[in-house]
Amino acid sequence: MRRYIPLGDDSSGGFLDGKMLVATPVLQHDERFARTVIYVCAHSAEGAMGIVVNQPAKNIKFPDLLKQLGVIEGLADLRAPRGQPIRIVNGGPVESGRGFVLHTNDVVIDNSTMQIEDNICLTATLDILRSIALGEGPEKALLALGYAGWQPGQLEREIQANGWLHCDADSALLFDADVDTKYLRALRKLGIEPGMFSPEAGHA
Repeated sequence: MRRYIPLGDDSSGGFLDGKMLVATPVLQHDERFARTVIYVCAHSAEGAMGIVVNQPAKNIKFPDLLKQLGVIEGLADLRAPRGQPIRIVNGGPVESGRGFVLHTNDVVIDNSTMQIEDNICLTATLDILRSIALGEGPEKALLALGYAGWQPGQLEREIQANGWLHCDADSALLFDADVDTKYLRALRKLGIEPGMFSPEAGHA
């Protein structure tokens, strides 16, 4: 039987693909997810997978990462198209040594890129990193190390236990450089100020 989260008139059948999860104070003692904003890449009866977008990876730079991965050597000051620096985040506790790139759909890799929404894709192969390094990558991109994953029914139970709120995604929450304010901005998309709810808050 399909389990789903009621989402009003949403036509996705209740699954949260392409939505943002926003952690509530229920998760404040879980250092992996406290105050996180997660973009849901896939959600079905088989489980869910998402990328944390507001936890910058420390002490790692894009050129150094490319060198470690053997993608391209000998290039310095690598930049995305239109001068945007590549941001690296801790995408979640699962497979933290593996890279996942959330990006706009102006660049796709055959047989590798998964389209999530009309304009947002996920690619987990080195080809997308090589394209970015050469200045031929997508207009906007975020490189995540690792991801967040849920077993069948687990995310639904966590939402029912008030662990997560959810809202529509937007380009700024996904890609802009103001990482420190993403959590507050996501709450405000829901009409919530941080002082308005407690760990015992009800469902939004």
